[in-house]
Amino acid sequence: MTVGSVLLVLLAAVTHASWNLLAKRAAHAGAAFLFWSGVFAVLFYAPWAGWLIATGGITWNAAMLLCIAASAVIHLGYSLALLKGYRVADLSVVYPIARGSGPLLSSLAAFVVFAESPNALRVAGLLAVVGGILLIATDGRLARLVRPDARAGVVWGGATGGLIASYTLIDSYGVKRLGIDAVLLDWFANLLRLAMLAIAIVPQWRASLAKMEGHWRAAVGVGLLSPLGYILVLEAMASGAPVSIVAPMRELSMMLVAVLGMAVLGEKVGAARLAGCATMVVGVVMLGMS
Repeated sequence: MTVGSVLLVLLAAVTHASWNLLAKRAAHAGAAFLFWSGVFAVLFYAPWAGWLIATGGITWNAAMLLCIAASAVIHLGYSLALLKGYRVADLSVVYPIARGSGPLLSSLAAFVVFAESPNALRVAGLLAVVGGILLIATDGRLARLVRPDARAGVVWGGATGGLIASYTLIDSYGVKRLGIDAVLLDWFANLLRLAMLAIAIVPQWRASLAKMEGHWRAAVGVGLLSPLGYILVLEAMASGAPVSIVAPMRELSMMLVAVLGMAVLGEKVGAARLAGCATMVVGVVMLGMS
């Protein structure tokens, strides 16, 4: 993995943490926020996508179109689950659990579906991720798991993590095996997501505008930063960086989000929650190494 790939992934982690902070602040706007941030994303990246189409001489096939469609559907589900999580729990709870549970679920699926034999390092990584999730959700007091807000953070963070694992596999296949340019994969998938959201938003046009009051700047920020963060990751993978290394490196954003939740949103992030984030980062790295 080259230095350039490392820098791309680290920049992606910072970008990803930043747009999630903006999304948390506008989470109650729901699908309306997703629609308008998607509009800005399509507009911002249209020149880049258009230039690639005009100069790349792309030959589309059914596999490419199916990959883009699958990516769009899963990304939409991911976005809806993430905003739901942000409405019912803290940023510093939902985000780390979402980012950490993806590798956790991928490893468990490998054991169950593909009958892979777990080695000591992978088992240690799984235990570290589970332990980190418990620390984050309860802030070190396991009795808090009986509280609805703690369970909600785990449920929606875990659901988001499962969708993260799904779209990571599909999109990495698209850029590495099918040869779809990372920018075009993200742009066309975003365009398709926007079309699906429009079915729900257009009949409630005035209501969607009312929900966006005070959130237009956040929508612009997410529209710019969300595609950029993911394009950086896809470019790193397209350049040959292994998914097993890229995915764990991205999760350094967990610590950054915990700090942002405490410093910007005033969330009560205790030592146990920070320790949980650190434990999850270590666990995810172990899973990547195994």
